[in-house]
Amino acid sequence: MIRLSPQKQGYALVLVTMCIWGGFTLTARLNAQWQISAWDITALRFALAFCILMPILIWKRDTAFLWKKEPFILAMIGGVGYCLTAYSAFHYVPAAHAAIFLNGCIPVCTAIAAWVLFRVPFDRHTWISIVIMLTAIAGMSALMYQQTGVAFGLGDGLFFISAIWWGVFTVLLRQWKLSAWHAMAGVAIWSAIVYIPIYLLFFPKQLSRPEPIHLLLQTIFHGVFVVIIATLSYVEAIKRLGAFKTGSIVTLAPFIAAIFAVPLLGEPLSLAIVCGLMGMGIGALQPWRWWARPDSLKAQLEQQKQQSD
Repeated sequence: MIRLSPQKQGYALVLVTMCIWGGFTLTARLNAQWQISAWDITALRFALAFCILMPILIWKRDTAFLWKKEPFILAMIGGVGYCLTAYSAFHYVPAAHAAIFLNGCIPVCTAIAAWVLFRVPFDRHTWISIVIMLTAIAGMSALMYQQTGVAFGLGDGLFFISAIWWGVFTVLLRQWKLSAWHAMAGVAIWSAIVYIPIYLLFFPKQLSRPEPIHLLLQTIFHGVFVVIIATLSYVEAIKRLGAFKTGSIVTLAPFIAAIFAVPLLGEPLSLAIVCGLMGMGIGALQPWRWWARPDSLKAQLEQQKQQSD
């Protein structure tokens, strides 16, 4: 049996997370082509996750954390709020716009949320990223306006709102220090408890329009892989590689997916989108920090070696 080092395990977990997060971008865009509404996929996603996770929590007698306010608040922000705006946005704009206005803006929105909520100051890396990203968005918007007469669409706005949701969610998650398991299970379960009754009573349902196989595939992917597996693999990768390196690598996934969407989904790839992808990718990844910051695992090993000597 092959035993991988902690570092190789970390990269393997990052690869799993990248595949799922990249798949989220492509499959969420497919929802629009397959006529699966944002209301429907959000309900199906959390319904399946609830049916899987709730019996496990009951069997483990691990339900006490659900009655705290933290899982409920996180579910309303990073569960229901994020899913409705993000899934809706994919019905209006190509997948590349998600990489730019959603994934590209998440690091900046997270930094701003940390400052607004807990007065965490910006470091110089964040300021550099903000300047690069604002320049990229301004350049992309100018080019889009020249080409189409529209600089910023409804889908772009929904993606940006989604980035704000996720930024606030990330900051609260760090502040409240929930475990990966409790955070993931709490968000999925409370999202299902709150959203599904509202969906059944008030929201339009279009479950008869898509092909049944399309509904099944999307429900399984978003309810199991996105909600459960990607969350756990991401957190375990952070333990082995560190938060910065893991986050930087995984952030590449939506940008790569946006490129694959061109041949796979017939998405357009204009000069404006290329400029936006490049600028937001550099701003989100912060590649200059890779050389200035030592690998966390190597640093720990060096420290242990010095202590033993």
